[in-house]
Amino acid sequence: MVSREHLKYRTHRAIIVNSGCANACTGQGGLDDAIRTSSIVADYFNCDPREVLVASTGVIGVRLDMAKIESGIRSATAVLSRDGGKRVAEAIMTTDTRPKRASRTVTIGGKKIVIAGVAKGSGMIHPNMATLLSFVTTDAAITKKALRLALTEAVKLSFNRVSVDGDTSTNDTLAVMANGAAENPAIHDIDSKEFKSFTSGLTDGCRDLAIQVAKDGEGAGKLITIRVRRAPSELKAAKIAATIASSPLVKTAIARQDANWGRILAAAGPSGVRFDVEKVDIRIGNLLVARQGAGIEFDEARALEILKQDEVVITFDMKQGEADVTEWTCDMTEGYIRINADYRS
Repeated sequence: MVSREHLKYRTHRAIIVNSGCANACTGQGGLDDAIRTSSIVADYFNCDPREVLVASTGVIGVRLDMAKIESGIRSATAVLSRDGGKRVAEAIMTTDTRPKRASRTVTIGGKKIVIAGVAKGSGMIHPNMATLLSFVTTDAAITKKALRLALTEAVKLSFNRVSVDGDTSTNDTLAVMANGAAENPAIHDIDSKEFKSFTSGLTDGCRDLAIQVAKDGEGAGKLITIRVRRAPSELKAAKIAATIASSPLVKTAIARQDANWGRILAAAGPSGVRFDVEKVDIRIGNLLVARQGAGIEFDEARALEILKQDEVVITFDMKQGEADVTEWTCDMTEGYIRINADYRS
């Protein structure tokens, strides 16, 4: 809420993040704490508090320990470094098992542009982003309007195509900051090749981070890529992909290496998309397990071999259009229950 208000300001110079406490559902006191946090950071950088974005992740309903926040800010500002990305990625982790970082380089106007980001997320991940945090920086020169449009496009094809458990929560934030240090001709025309090149790099970097989030899902053993092909529209394909990705029956079947294609087909039903079931083919990896909406004989041993891999691809071929969509998720194991049952303890 505080960051949304601050985004109305013309420029932004810093992002302050804490993990372990969401500072959500904490009333006016929690808002005051977030505002106070931005003011403390602004004092260190001699900038307007509105130039500071605030993000928190952790337990809901608990107030920030402002003494720890002040101490943490003091410590962090003392060790700022161009090489500090790994430490940032580690510091924002909660139930994550590993830090998540990605970078891309594109050339615009003869200048090398770097786009680099970090992300935090492992559980309660589902469009629209849920409890996921990601922060991206770039040295590109680009207008605020163009940067916002590029980010909108990037998130649609990355973080909003990821589901870990179908559950959403508070505190989702994706922020990108550009400082213009690359000294390329400023990108402002959203129809230009420069804008398209920058957006492609930003999207690719965000997609990398999003896939890392899915792969590190709470208790997960496998990354699952869901491809919905030849759908009537991108929107309909996305809806079907999302319902398959968030189906506990599909996710537990993959966890136990069960080639139960019926669960995949049935999961498409609650999407709300009307389609001709008798045209649908389903593949697990490159193995066809259902044709025209009906089961076929397939090599169970080959299916088991595919499902034993760390990464599994499910293809839902509708043969009812030209739209293709890819979504990423993970399997669901007993580990997910343990992590979330013990979350506060």
